[in-house]
Amino acid sequence: MREIVGDLTRWLAAGERIALATVVWAEGPSPRPLGSRMAVTASGKMGGSVSGGCVEGAVFEEAQSVLAGGPPKRLRYGVVDETGWEVGLACGGTIEVYIEPLVEIHRRLLAALEVEETVALATRLDGNGHLLAWPDGRLEGDRSLASELTALFPGPATELRHYPKGDVFLEVFAQPLTLTIVGAVHLAQPLVTLAQTLGFRVQVVDARRAFATRERFPTADELIVAWPQDVLKAEELGPQHYVVILSHDPKFDLPTLRIALRSRAAYIGLLGSRTTQAKRKAALREEGFSEAELARIHGPVGLDLGGREPAEVALAILAEIVAVRHGRRGGMLSTQRNAPP
Repeated sequence: MREIVGDLTRWLAAGERIALATVVWAEGPSPRPLGSRMAVTASGKMGGSVSGGCVEGAVFEEAQSVLAGGPPKRLRYGVVDETGWEVGLACGGTIEVYIEPLVEIHRRLLAALEVEETVALATRLDGNGHLLAWPDGRLEGDRSLASELTALFPGPATELRHYPKGDVFLEVFAQPLTLTIVGAVHLAQPLVTLAQTLGFRVQVVDARRAFATRERFPTADELIVAWPQDVLKAEELGPQHYVVILSHDPKFDLPTLRIALRSRAAYIGLLGSRTTQAKRKAALREEGFSEAELARIHGPVGLDLGGREPAEVALAILAEIVAVRHGRRGGMLSTQRNAPP
């Protein structure tokens, strides 16, 4: 849903009528995860995706029939036939897509997502209602779904549940993933761009005013001119936070590592050669950090993709973050490619 917030906001402001298509079930290899959405307007605009291109044309046509006054639809798409004439998935999986008109409760969801609230939505797949819920106990809509939905906080979560009265699709939209980059160096510039492309909220922290400027980082969500120990707090770094330290300076590296290692951050990456990594870990070991804690540091940071240019190294770092996020091991760049010039 977050992927199409911008489109929905513009279209609603223009008075468009909109249908939402949501992936509510998948089996086997599917090109898009549960909760993926595609939005279609009555005037023919389209945003988002439910299959990466395989069935979007068919879903578009079905959405138009819903916008013309037809009931919500739950459609199943399986593997395409050998002739290629049948609409289906080339990957061999099967998905179910629920198409419904955008209604007032979706507007409330959109407003919550725009201000980055954690919020949950339950959708009855028979077209008979929704529930919107917040962690503070606020509820709007069909309150009979409250216990199932609120149990999924803090999220994120997407789940299809089967009940005697009909199936319900449950979603918890947690706060967006946040990438904190310490060190406003040249490498940080493509890293900001790539991270935002993947949906991360990005903050850049550096005490050097000449480095941390809007001219160099025009799109960063937050640009903080300060020492990391003055603005980062361990209790505020949770599982949705990813920390990458690019400063290659112990005055920045060590304070950030101390904070990150005491936090629940999902990822801690440190730029620098193996020698630099060993020095930082030795200093932290003397301060009492355990080997298990030090093992959380991904360094040299990034997968070994072989690239040398800043954009290539940024890609390697994001690739490792994605791997860790999805439970893969990740890896390391070689010493030469990871050390700054």
